[in-house]
Amino acid sequence: MALTKGLLGKKVGMTQLFDINGKQIGVTVVELGPCVVSQVKTKENDGYEAVQLGYGDVTPKHVNKAQAGHFSKSDVANKRHLQEFRFEDVTSYELGKVLKADVFIVGDIVDVSGTSKGKGFQGTIKRFNNHRIKETHGSGPVHRHAGSMGACSSPSRIYKGKTMPGHMGAETVTVQNLEVVKIDLENNLIAVKGAIPGPNGSLVRVVNAVKGTTLKGKPAEIIKQN
Repeated sequence: MALTKGLLGKKVGMTQLFDINGKQIGVTVVELGPCVVSQVKTKENDGYEAVQLGYGDVTPKHVNKAQAGHFSKSDVANKRHLQEFRFEDVTSYELGKVLKADVFIVGDIVDVSGTSKGKGFQGTIKRFNNHRIKETHGSGPVHRHAGSMGACSSPSRIYKGKTMPGHMGAETVTVQNLEVVKIDLENNLIAVKGAIPGPNGSLVRVVNAVKGTTLKGKPAEIIKQN
């Protein structure tokens, strides 16, 4: 499914809501927008169609000359973040148009992308959920080590993809098919069911679900917030 709507925002944190039956729903609150259209790309000028959105105001000293010229040409205030969205139809977008959380409605199924929390250098147990070796009969202080890497004579090397210690986290992660269960238009907040990547305050990208998932039944009516 092609992209039809999307916004940049900030992860606020997790909380819980309750539906009309009293069932608890764990949700993540996201502050979406306001985002401003800073550029509209067309096939005639750029070879493809896309909409560039800016999010987060920033002072002029934090943008370089190229960025300042870009914002000045578009007659848009300086923004901290810029991202392109390849929407199916870009004709309805104009330079300077402000997009807010009202582009989504309760019951929408969305994909959320963000940068996961960085965990530094980790071993194979934490990084890949490998098993530890036995801790008895003289296994020594290596019960959390990776163990044998393979035979020495053949293939005389380590295969690519071997689960080994290394840097973990701080990478782009997308969680698909999350339901929008509540929207606060006054504060540009939406609540999506489940968890999303990244620490509180980090940049996230919310778009309609690309796999075309539809919500089974009617959206849950949220009546109480804890």
